[in-house]
Parts: sequence; C-alpha cells; structure tokens
Amino acid sequence: MTKRAALAKATPPEAYCVPSLMSDPLVLIPARMAATRLPGKPLADIAGEPMIVHVWRRACEAGIGPVAVATDSREIADAIEAAGGRAVMTRSDHPSGSDRIFEAMEALDPQGHHDVVVNVQGDFPTIDPRAIAASILPLADSAVDIATLACVIVREEEIGDSNVVKAVGSEISPGRLRALYFTRATAPWGEGPLHHHIGLYAYRRRALARFVALPPSPLELRERLEQLRALEAGMRIDITIVDDAPFGVDTPDSLELARAILSRSAQS
Repeated sequence: MTKRAALAKATPPEAYCVPSLMSDPLVLIPARMAATRLPGKPLADIAGEPMIVHVWRRACEAGIGPVAVATDSREIADAIEAAGGRAVMTRSDHPSGSDRIFEAMEALDPQGHHDVVVNVQGDFPTIDPRAIAASILPLADSAVDIATLACVIVREEEIGDSNVVKAVGSEISPGRLRALYFTRATAPWGEGPLHHHIGLYAYRRRALARFVALPPSPLELRERLEQLRALEAGMRIDITIVDDAPFGVDTPDSLELARAILSRSAQS
C-alpha cells in the first residue's frame, strides 16, 4: 500500500445506505454503437451476454428505482428488451451521454415524478450495485445539485496517468467531499490521498435540465471533462467515496480483462 493510500479514511458503512428522503430515482444508462476506440462495444459478448446487459443488471441490482437504457441503436434496444429490460430510443446527434439521458428522462417521465436521475456509464460491466446506490446519498442535502463517486488511488501508476481523472475536494464528513475541481493532472500537491473520479452522476432533475442547456465551458474544453461545466456555472457537486473504481471497458485489452473477471464471477 502506498503512503497516500495509508492516509486515506475507510469508506464508512453509511456510504452504502440509500437515503429515504427523496422520491425513487430514475436510473438511465446511455449507450451508442459509435464508440471511438472500441466501436460496437455495448454489444460485445462478456460471459455469454452483451456488455450493456451486464451494466443494466448491475443497475437493477442497486434497487433504487426503475432502470432504462437510452440509445440511438435498435440493436442495443433489442438486446436489452430480450433480457427483459426497457430501452428508450433517442436521437443520434447527442454530443454527450448527459444530453441523451435528458431526452430519455423527458420521454419516460414527462410529468416529473422522478426528481433524481442517475447516469450510469454503459461501459461499467463490473460496477458494484452498492456504488450506484451510494451515488445518490449527497442529494439528501438540498444544497447539492449533482452527486458523483470517487475512490482513493492506491496504484502508483494511476497518479500520473492523464486517463485517470482526479477529483479534488474538501472533506465535509467522513467519506464525502465537496468538489472543488476535476483534472487529468496530478492534484492536489503534497501529502494526503488522491482520488480517482468515477464518471457516474446523480442529478437533481432541474440540475440536469440546467446543465444540458449550458454551453461548453472554457475549463471543460481545456481538460476535456464535462463536469467542469457545472462547477464553472456555480453548481454544487458532492462526492461519495467508495472502495474502488469500476472496471471501464474502452479498448480490446480491457474487454478481454472484463471477460475474465465476469467469467470467474459466474463460476464462483
């Protein structure tokens, strides 16, 4: 274990408890076939099922609200529906998953019964359902607009890796930070833990509507990190610290590793 990891606090038990103060969230998984580095990855076979079906199952297991996949691909929709899930067809020209889930939210819940929308990335086939549930915890505080996840970095190679986004925040309670910045650089400087940001978001409905209406911000464009748009607009993002980062699939090698992980899990 690194010195940084040794300085980190363990995730408190309450980080895996779902608050009862809000209406049941709507959980949406954006998915498209045109991924740049691994085209067609939502339908990549992992342990006998398409990857997107694994993500849908993990989201259902979180047990926090209804789950649907938002997609522009009939093939993805067919795969989810064949597994017993619900898919919503969306436009093909959305610039981001946030825009796609906003369209899906409006289609699924035009009356606004769900006041929280959780955006689960479609390339997290091994995500812990408890982490999905933990993502909504900060929204029990009415001052929070958006909630997300992070974990303490324990692998030295991640510290300088620009593909590992660092969450920088002030601790407001054990296992919870108020986000100050997100960066691909190594930050903050000095002794103490570094946090690996996990790209899963829980939005208040009105916050999502505001977010997708904003133009891309200067720091968002510079860092290529969408969440900076919200911070630059003065929106509050709080972070729940969970035990580890889900395994994201975006290359052929990572797909093979996900297959190995889930195959072992199926046999145990």
